[in-house]
Amino acid sequence: MVDRTQLARLGLFDAKVPRYTSYPTAPHFAGGVGPDRFVEWIESIPEYGNISLYLHVPFCRRLCWFCACRTQGTATLSPVEAYVGTLLQELAMLRKHLPKGVKLSRLHWGGGTPTLLTPDMMTRLIAGIRETADFADNAEFSVEIDPNEIDADRLKALAAGGMNRASIGVQDFDEQIQETIGRPQSYDLTKQAVEMIRETGVTSLNADILFGLPHQTNAKITETVQKLLSFTPDRVALYGYAHVPWMAKRQQLIPSEALPAPDERLALFETARKLFMWDGYDEIGIDHFAIKSDGLSVAQKTGHLRRNFQGYTDDTADVLIGLGASSISKFPQGFAQNASATSEHTGKIRDGVFSTARGHAFSQDDMLRSRLIEAIMCDFRIEAAEIINTFDISRAALFDMLNAANSQFEGILEVTEDGLFVPQNARVLTRLIARSFDAYDLSKAGHSSAI
Repeated sequence: MVDRTQLARLGLFDAKVPRYTSYPTAPHFAGGVGPDRFVEWIESIPEYGNISLYLHVPFCRRLCWFCACRTQGTATLSPVEAYVGTLLQELAMLRKHLPKGVKLSRLHWGGGTPTLLTPDMMTRLIAGIRETADFADNAEFSVEIDPNEIDADRLKALAAGGMNRASIGVQDFDEQIQETIGRPQSYDLTKQAVEMIRETGVTSLNADILFGLPHQTNAKITETVQKLLSFTPDRVALYGYAHVPWMAKRQQLIPSEALPAPDERLALFETARKLFMWDGYDEIGIDHFAIKSDGLSVAQKTGHLRRNFQGYTDDTADVLIGLGASSISKFPQGFAQNASATSEHTGKIRDGVFSTARGHAFSQDDMLRSRLIEAIMCDFRIEAAEIINTFDISRAALFDMLNAANSQFEGILEVTEDGLFVPQNARVLTRLIARSFDAYDLSKAGHSSAI
């Protein structure tokens, strides 16, 4: 790795940069994309094409303090029942506009806590989805599962509906850390959830853990990773905790003085990374790990790895449609985001209108820069031939961009006649390198730490 003095000089420990799960990033979405354009983009999907579908369930039984997602607490299931009705109506509206023969290559339920739904709610929602579109061959149906909020009946309902990949959030198994971030979840409880998942016949398991949490040390993250590895997950997301209390007010409950310093965060990441690598996992992009037979590993080897709002994906569908409050859709033409407030979203759907509140229509420059950033984030390289053959840019203009990026990083990148390559020892800088191709003003967006 580039030494810490050079990393500090290049701004790694001070920079606030996007995670680049989209380009432009969500803070740059604006008006101009509303329900009419959303419908227009849906109707432009090719007949018999594949799409991805994301359903957002914003409710939680309790609100974890570390979480910056758009969620709301609920003490009863009444608002959840009403929200499922809204989703079913939204699916019926989508059904009217989807072209003939469109199929689902990916279906993902996120939150919030999707497993807050009762088995009956899950069954009705799955039926509504299947009425909207059939699953494509080799489709994946994944659900975010809270080990604190799951039982055998709900898992059976999901498995009967076609769930074939489960995702569990671990964060960290240390009790002091869990207490500080408001997320009690013992190893034994998590193990029980994993065993129930596998008893239903669902063999594909994802897991998320965080580095950079309050009171986290190399010893603690080592213990957490080793416990997690005992579940033999197919893939793991190792995310850096984003402390953004100005955006997520609940994070004000987390003492800032207990957070590791930036160089300590890097050491935590390196410790966890080595443990996954030693256990035989492939390193995927900047923060994912997968067994060699997993779709992410295969996609990385074949050059089909992509980036979306869930992180890294092997899904090659050009369209992602998001349903539910605050969900974001992506089309070849641009992004469209639903109303963030659950009440506003529900009201629009009840009136028979999609709640699309903002978004972004792509310019030619957006599409070029989006691909440059995705190539850096997924492949750590930009192939000049691909870019020149795909976009309206001359070889000279492209290499002006590549050389300008390299100059920002003291020449530690490799620029050859074939394009730009990020060496292994510089990959910790990947998000900063991606930022060098970002044409938008990032000074007021309030992004998270670069490491």
